[in-house]
Amino acid sequence: MAGLASRRRGGQEAPYWPGFVDAMAQLLLVITFLLSVFMVAQFLLAREISGQDTALVKLRSQIAELTQLLALERSQKAELELSLGAFTDDLAAAKAENAKLAGMLETQAAVGTEAGANVGSLESQLESEKEVSAAALAQVELLNQQIAALRRQLAALNEALEASEAKDAEAQAQITDLGKRLNTALAQKVQELARYRSEFFGRLRKILSQREEIQVVGDRFVFQSEVLFPKGSAVMDFTGNLEMDKLAIALNELEQEIPADISWVLRVDGHTDSDPIQTSQFKSNWELSAARAIEVVKYLVSKGVSPEHLVAAGFGEFQPIDPGTDEEAKTRNRRIELKLTER
Repeated sequence: MAGLASRRRGGQEAPYWPGFVDAMAQLLLVITFLLSVFMVAQFLLAREISGQDTALVKLRSQIAELTQLLALERSQKAELELSLGAFTDDLAAAKAENAKLAGMLETQAAVGTEAGANVGSLESQLESEKEVSAAALAQVELLNQQIAALRRQLAALNEALEASEAKDAEAQAQITDLGKRLNTALAQKVQELARYRSEFFGRLRKILSQREEIQVVGDRFVFQSEVLFPKGSAVMDFTGNLEMDKLAIALNELEQEIPADISWVLRVDGHTDSDPIQTSQFKSNWELSAARAIEVVKYLVSKGVSPEHLVAAGFGEFQPIDPGTDEEAKTRNRRIELKLTER
């Protein structure tokens, strides 16, 4: 990287640079296309699943209604069967009574007029009960047919419900697969940004002056405030301008190297010590730390760094890196931190 930067400053360009740019452009197009396909597929699948959910609710409602109707028809059938049994018993009793009367008719021919009237009444009653029994049997048959039709409808609805649930499961599997692919793509972008962050910090170590006041702490580049600003001030001095010039060079090169589809920013964090400040310009340490961070950002912008890749934040004395209260601890806590992170 340092060699590449040197050749660029010297007016030379590596012969492999156009091929690298073409490859990165093609990678950007492929990722953009995959994300577009994923968004369209997710929209279509969401709309189809919504329609299927509505159909499932409707089918379940119809099944519940048919189940209630089936239970009602079964209850009516049971009542008719009980009535039919009673009618059958009455018919048997009537037949027995008729046989008894016929015997009495044969043995008491002398009282034929009265007996004949009784026989006629019983025969009339028997015919009436036969008609009622026939009507009951017809009604039972009709109920059996209705129950069979309801069972066929219920079976068809169950088949439709199973098919819809299977289709819903397939759609959910597709969504899960697309989600996994998207997570993989995002993880690759995060790894790629981490690689650029590592290269960026390595480059800063080489181009910035080797001073104890400038350190790398974890994923942050730390400047002691005295390197950039006089005590209690938010105006960079000459030494601070020189250090920021070096940082601007590294950032300008980094902007050319990181692909456009990776969202990144350099966060500039201002920190102060615990000594309170109250001047006409700064009412608190918070205001001083924010003003210093903004001053660094504005200077980098003046050196050609894109404002889209810069963020300024002030933390006052509330994020110390040394919990001590002596002068050495206060000096360490007065600092400007740079962190390359996702936007």
